[in-house]
Order: sequence, then C-alpha cells, then structure tokens
Amino acid sequence: MSENRDVREVTDARVLAMLAHPLRRRLLDVLRVHGPATASALAERTDQRVGNISHHVKALADVGLVVEAPELAKDRRERWWRLVDGTLRWSGENLSDDPAAEAVAQAVQSLTLDRHAGHVRAWFAADDEERDPWRSTSFSMQKWLHLTADELGQLSEEVGALLERWGQRDVPDDGAHREPVLVFTYAVPATP
Repeated sequence: MSENRDVREVTDARVLAMLAHPLRRRLLDVLRVHGPATASALAERTDQRVGNISHHVKALADVGLVVEAPELAKDRRERWWRLVDGTLRWSGENLSDDPAAEAVAQAVQSLTLDRHAGHVRAWFAADDEERDPWRSTSFSMQKWLHLTADELGQLSEEVGALLERWGQRDVPDDGAHREPVLVFTYAVPATP
C-alpha cells in the first residue's frame, strides 16, 4: 500500500480508547471538517458546554491527536486546537500481541461502523427540504466481488487514491454552496 504522510497508524490502546468516546470522536470530526478551532467554537458546533469541551480536547492532546495552534490566537488567553494527523488507521490484527489493545481496537471499529450507519440513518430521517437538492446525487452502492486478499488490497489502494484526490482537490471559488459529505467504504469477506 502506498504511504500517505497524512495517515497515522494507531497502535497505542490509549489512543484507541480516545476514539471509542463519542464526543471525542465527534470533536476530531469537527476539526477535520472545519479546521482549527477554539474550545468555544467546538462547544457551539457540538452543543456542549465549553468546560466539557476543554476537558475532552485536553484528553485528546494528551495522546497526541490534537495540538495547540498558538499562532491563531488573538491574545494569550485564547487557545486554538488543530488535528495532528489527517487520517487515522487501526486494526485489531495489528495489535494481536496485546489482547486488551486488540479488544479496544475491535470495539472502536464496531463503534465506528455504528457511527457511520447513524449518519446514514439521520440523512434518511431528514426532512424533504434538506434532502431535495441532494436526492439525485447521494448514493449507496454495493457490489459482490470475487477477490484474493492481494486483490482486495489493490482495490483498497484504488478507492483510497480516488477519495484522496477528491479530498485534496482545490475547491473551486465559484460561489456554489458545498456541504461536508461523509464517504465511507467497507470491503470485507462475507457470505451472502
């Protein structure tokens, strides 16, 4: 698989435990979508109290998932935070020498799948006015393939490269309204 400097392979169970916390995971997503922010801005985006957000952001900083961005502060009291890495990747199999860490990784994978499914369910539950402009363009796909493990690895690289290209593209300054769009893929051996 090609190396992307913006991808961090997570092998520390403490980091994985942070990813298992729903609010901390959401804070990482908000920073990923909207960029660096203060605890006040994060509190507003997540409908939480600033003190609660400060606590969770500091916990994320303790394990190296976020760092302060002092160059963005207007004065010494203002604290800005940014993501350390663009993408995190983990696998229970990579932690198989530590059963506790492997269990945490598998729990985080399960929670991530639940979170993704929750986003899709929320989209389908949205009112017609919100969904109308997107009806003909949002999509769901599935395809059964017959692959070897190596071929699945190749497919993963190709899909990853496509998403990376769209994620890194220069967004046109054309005045069009753009919304954050979650694209996620899973490809696993399964029985129909």
